[in-house]
Amino acid sequence: MTRAPLLAALLLLAGCGDAPQGGEPVVRIAFDGTSEDGAQASPSPTPTAFDACEVITFESQRFADCIADPAKHTITTALRSSGGTPYRSFAAYREGNKQADVAFAMNGGMFDNEGLPIGYYVQNSDRLQTLNRAGGPGNFHLKPNGVFFGSGSKWQVLDTEKFYATVSDRPEFGTQSGPMLVIDGRIHPEISENGPSRLLRNAVGVDEQGRAHFVISQGPISFGVIARLFRDRLKTPNALFLDGSVSSLWDPVADRMDARAPLGPLIVVKNKARARP
Repeated sequence: MTRAPLLAALLLLAGCGDAPQGGEPVVRIAFDGTSEDGAQASPSPTPTAFDACEVITFESQRFADCIADPAKHTITTALRSSGGTPYRSFAAYREGNKQADVAFAMNGGMFDNEGLPIGYYVQNSDRLQTLNRAGGPGNFHLKPNGVFFGSGSKWQVLDTEKFYATVSDRPEFGTQSGPMLVIDGRIHPEISENGPSRLLRNAVGVDEQGRAHFVISQGPISFGVIARLFRDRLKTPNALFLDGSVSSLWDPVADRMDARAPLGPLIVVKNKARARP
């Protein structure tokens, strides 16, 4: 065999090893987490690193539908930092809770100029504001309004009077807002099919599987559209309007953190810890 064919054969044999044949370069990882060249390897994605939010279209309008699943998530409310100052933003919450494994978060409930809730509010089983059954102006007082609340893996939306009459045990979390969008499968009687008011809006409802749907519109919409979305598409027997104009979403997986206005109470959905195999 001449020298040239011998060299070609050796090169061919080398190509039959485990070197990559195109695509992304392979980085070999040592047991100490470093690559062969000593660089620190990037951590593998955690099993919970999936996006709970998806974009859906209903009546030609686009929405982000973020689903909290009792099998995968826990829900809590958040208002103040450990120093007692209202968060007023997702960024402030993240700064004060760096270890929290957040799936997503939304603003959740009406509030005053200081960011404090004007209706029922419970955080970590501690009631910070009593149920508000008073009349008054604005969306909050467009009766019936309602409460989103829960303990453990059971979450509910009820109108305020039904909540007052039937809920005796304090939940682990709760926030009051208004108006109700859907009440026992029917749209709120004061909501017209397509009223003139068009705003960015967000709301929550719990479907028959026990999953909480947190929805935020991608643009200005009427109350009628978002109410029908919950009744006809998401099939939630009850749904509660959370807010308009300031409506905001934090979706860490999608690298989205709205910061359009100071917020009040936050609803934070966290990934459940998974046992290691």
